Amino acid sequence: MNDRFGAPAPTYSIAAVERDTGLSKDTLRVWERRYGFPQPGRDAGGDRVYPADQVERLRTIRRLMDAGHRPGRIVGLEPQALQALQGGAMAPQRRVPRANGAAGVDAALAPYLDLLARHDVQGLRSQLQQAFLRMGLVDFVTLLVAPLTTAVGQAWLQGRVQVFEEHLYTECITGVLRNAIVEVAPAAVTASPRVLLTTFPQEPHGLGLLMVETLLALEGCHCLPLGPQTPVADIAQAAQACRADIVALSFTPVIGVQAAQTGLRELRQRLPVPVDIWVGGSAPFLQARSIAGVAVLPTLGALQEQVARWRENAG
Repeated sequence: MNDRFGAPAPTYSIAAVERDTGLSKDTLRVWERRYGFPQPGRDAGGDRVYPADQVERLRTIRRLMDAGHRPGRIVGLEPQALQALQGGAMAPQRRVPRANGAAGVDAALAPYLDLLARHDVQGLRSQLQQAFLRMGLVDFVTLLVAPLTTAVGQAWLQGRVQVFEEHLYTECITGVLRNAIVEVAPAAVTASPRVLLTTFPQEPHGLGLLMVETLLALEGCHCLPLGPQTPVADIAQAAQACRADIVALSFTPVIGVQAAQTGLRELRQRLPVPVDIWVGGSAPFLQARSIAGVAVLPTLGALQEQVARWRENAG
């Protein structure tokens, strides 16, 4: 289709769509076969190309998946139905804890969200650091950072937070938590357990990993962070090279159930039996299904008990 000046409407390669939406090439191809969407054209070389309206629709689907909607229920919906969901009337609601008996979670988080909306990064960082000193590290991560991250994600879903603002928030939180880790991490390299932290290639979100690393460091664990999006074979290789006792993985709804479960089974097969696999996050499949040889941690608060159990068994 041409625009009113006769120029071809812009299209995007599958690699560009993957970078823009965070949806993997394999996911796009599977949806094309299974749900009839997206419906790419072909360029002169026979490669898939996607029109701008389909890319925008894929962005909306990605946001809804981040909010907890399952791909099978939304990929085939028309744009109007997707927009209705995005408006929040049908979006899943997540319950988040109140901080120190505050009148409501919105009131507790509002000052931080206001600083983000004003792009006051220095002010946001300062307020977060003060909260850390006031609340202590465990409450800071579980009662403030975790629900605040959820609130920012929901605001992004509803269009009240832009992508660059989410990035500002992520970088700010990352800096604060990294400083906290430096303060509490054990100095001895012999500390145990040795925990390797990462995500699968289809999972780009790494902030959950950083929260886990912070709490593990406080428990005296030796953390080995790889960052997000590590191939399964490389995770197994790194775990053996670094003599990891545990591989910890984080999952959000953006990753497909089949990709996550296949990756976990493959990782379990590649790792020596004594190496544990711990998983957590907001992906719905974690609560619905179990995988042999994989421990699911339902909340960040479960980490302390899980570490204690590991040490008891190891001792």
